[in-house]
Amino acid sequence: MMKYILVTGGVISGIGKGIIASSVGTILKSCGLRVTAIKIDPYINIDAGTFSPYEHGEVFVLDDGGEVDLDLGNYERFLDIRLTRDNNLTTGKIYQSVINKERRGDYLGKTVQVVPHITDAIQEWVVNQAKVPVDGDEIEPQVCVIELGGTVGDIESMPFVEAFRQFQFKVKRENFCNIHVSLVPQPSATGEQKTKPTQNSVRELRGLGLSPDLIMCRCSTALENSVKEKISMFCHVEPQQVICVHDVTSIYRVPLLLENQGVVSYLSRRLNMPIETKSRTMLTKWKEMSDRSDRLLEHCSIALVGKYTKFSDSYASVIKALEHSALAISHRLEVKYIDSAYLEPSTLQEEPVKYHEAWQKLCSADGILVPGGFGVRGTEGKIHAINWARKQRKPFLGVCLGMQLAVCEYARNVLGWSDANSTEFDPESNHPVVIDMPEHNPGQMGGTMRLGKRRTIFKTSNSVLRKLYGDKEYVEERHRHRFEVNPELKSHFEDKGFRFVGQDVEGERMEIIELDDHPYFVGVQYHPEFTSRPIKPSPPYLGLLLAAAGKLQSYLQKGCRLSPRDMYSDQSGSSTPDSEMADLKFSPVTDSA
Repeated sequence: MMKYILVTGGVISGIGKGIIASSVGTILKSCGLRVTAIKIDPYINIDAGTFSPYEHGEVFVLDDGGEVDLDLGNYERFLDIRLTRDNNLTTGKIYQSVINKERRGDYLGKTVQVVPHITDAIQEWVVNQAKVPVDGDEIEPQVCVIELGGTVGDIESMPFVEAFRQFQFKVKRENFCNIHVSLVPQPSATGEQKTKPTQNSVRELRGLGLSPDLIMCRCSTALENSVKEKISMFCHVEPQQVICVHDVTSIYRVPLLLENQGVVSYLSRRLNMPIETKSRTMLTKWKEMSDRSDRLLEHCSIALVGKYTKFSDSYASVIKALEHSALAISHRLEVKYIDSAYLEPSTLQEEPVKYHEAWQKLCSADGILVPGGFGVRGTEGKIHAINWARKQRKPFLGVCLGMQLAVCEYARNVLGWSDANSTEFDPESNHPVVIDMPEHNPGQMGGTMRLGKRRTIFKTSNSVLRKLYGDKEYVEERHRHRFEVNPELKSHFEDKGFRFVGQDVEGERMEIIELDDHPYFVGVQYHPEFTSRPIKPSPPYLGLLLAAAGKLQSYLQKGCRLSPRDMYSDQSGSSTPDSEMADLKFSPVTDSA
């Protein structure tokens, strides 16, 4: 039987349910179980595709082109799985499917209501999606971790809570458990850990028909025993069912924190799961990563030049990809967030302090990253940053819009086309170096982009990025864009050493750019950050970090192998056998690289 673990949240949203759900999945997967995950978002949007990044953070893109909540990115990175668009369930999707059934006459003239029709549709969706293989094979998962977004008591999440109240009886008690994540605040005035918000949150959840099996308490410092016992007494659970999830130095420590408090042994008893008790390689890697991230001495700074820099979740996957790469080369990462609008000359007149601060950050960084985005605001500032990176020979990576603007910058300042631009920003340009894709439907916003996993074929054998990818003939990465580099103008660029080294299968779309005679000037039309993993960093980001740390050439000369010191921490004191640590090493590439 499939085992279902529902993760709910109380007191405040954004409490860390996504990381906790991912961590629970990770420790269960380390026991040899096959784990999948579903994220439920109670908003009425069909998907996350039309959100501003300031609403819910970045829009994460899946292999099948699904535009989903960023928590699915956490699930994929922690569990190293590939999810589909139906792993993100929204109120909009449920109501749309029920209304479509009603229009077809599937309900045979009955009154369509929230209970039972909406709640039944939610349960049916969860049961069907939990069976979908996510590990690249055709084997059904054994455990499904379901995260219910928002907080208990929200009006919009009521149908979902009711659906799971019914669901727990349908699948039987031994196949369903509830983890409730709550906040234990510690006011600075007294320094005392307060349990009342957790008590109220659990009382509300129990009033709606769900009793938590584990209460995970988010707090700034470790829970005192007396506080644990108080929560146990007032929330109707044993003290060992109260789990402390305090702030830690790295999110890699969260699975270890849960493991050390007996979460696996509790879940194995509660859900009657056969779990291996022997030493677990996967958790050994997590401990190794955590120890290394705490002991990094060398430093590397990357300037992230974007338009959504006030909210770091807007670039969640980008930051994670940078962290994975920095950890792989044993450097502590510093991300310098720069609002691209502050780099523009107009800011010098209006807010000179912000202008000079932005340029000081840019000039002091070891590498420059221009990520994806939409809309004209800040694009000229990004072009100024790209121009500086090219002229000063600073390592540069442009992703999606960042690549397109690198093409615009080169056209303006090297080819002499002063009005070169994207038709997204200037439809009347005489040199439209970036244009609409033929299949783009300008009348419809949601789901009209080129989305999902696509193949990119390398056109040359001496590409830096090809070597970083292990000298592969092609790569498959995820896309999310409406505009593309104008293929008719390709020859003008290549004559000057600005090479389009990767193209799509038909050879019509420019996917990867590289600039000759530059330490690292790379642009990619796809979003490599979506497939970066803690132990398998994304090659374009790894290249940026290596170049910024001055190690790229030696890495390429060694056949794209990291030095033994970088493969794992010598000072960790770990007694891990070499055979297990071999999983941390980067796979060697062929001699031709």
